[in-house]
Amino acid sequence: MPTFVLDPGGRVIIWNRACEQLTGVKASAVIGTKDHWSGFYSGPRPCLADLVLERKSGELLYEQVERLGRDRTGLSAENWCVMPHRGERRYLAIDAGPIHSETGELLGVVETLRDITVQHEAQQSLMALASLDGLTELANRRTFDQTLETEYRRTRRAGHPLSLLMIDIDHFKMLNDHLGHQAGDDCLKRVASILKGEVLRPGDFAARYGGEEFCVILPITSVQGAEVVAARLLETIHSLAVPHPRSPFGRVTLSIGISCAHGKRNAADPDDLVRLADQALYRAKDDGRNRFATAPVSITGPVHARAS
Repeated sequence: MPTFVLDPGGRVIIWNRACEQLTGVKASAVIGTKDHWSGFYSGPRPCLADLVLERKSGELLYEQVERLGRDRTGLSAENWCVMPHRGERRYLAIDAGPIHSETGELLGVVETLRDITVQHEAQQSLMALASLDGLTELANRRTFDQTLETEYRRTRRAGHPLSLLMIDIDHFKMLNDHLGHQAGDDCLKRVASILKGEVLRPGDFAARYGGEEFCVILPITSVQGAEVVAARLLETIHSLAVPHPRSPFGRVTLSIGISCAHGKRNAADPDDLVRLADQALYRAKDDGRNRFATAPVSITGPVHARAS
């Protein structure tokens, strides 16, 4: 197992062959120095053994870190390491703990490492699959709920507006019944592709809410900004002219409901944001579809419509 040991002054006194193989750094290059970081990182920074010596926790340096041992003086962590001498990045499980003499004198700190890159990447892939809708490859409903909760807390703390679009494919059931489920699936994927292409900012978030309904979370976005996004989505789907023989428009169109929370002035919760966007969506449908409707600026009160 890759292992190295530091003396109480933080200098390397052991760097075993497995550690040489993992890092590409020979023992002769680090023994007697404090350069052990060079096997794992491109610039100087503490390794886990250094944090044990300094009695620091390391939360800001490692993805996962916890105390070990009955006296809780050891540390365990997982982290990506750039491995500059190998020219590759590896995900390592790391344990570090003090070595004491029989009298309690600190003799050094031992750090052991395990390469768990394959296991970690497999776990990340499974987590990504669990967060996606299988048909459209957008985020699924569960991920939407989690993201909205997170963004809502953030907007309450920062005082920024947070807008939500609820999007429905007009007359989708008639398209599905007339052209078949394959055409319905293709339509859902076309709309998902539009959302991926038109929701442009890194913080924006698109998801399939369920059935033929989608949603878009727009952090730090006012009502006016959300209306610009909604109008762009309507224009894009209209320009594609996806045939819909049973629609009065002759093509696939969308109806969109918009709501907005206003940071610290808003005392409601994420469910209210969804409820108002949903009410606005149904108002857009009642007013003829192929348009958006906007809930009022206040999180409470009647919903009014605006034609696109």
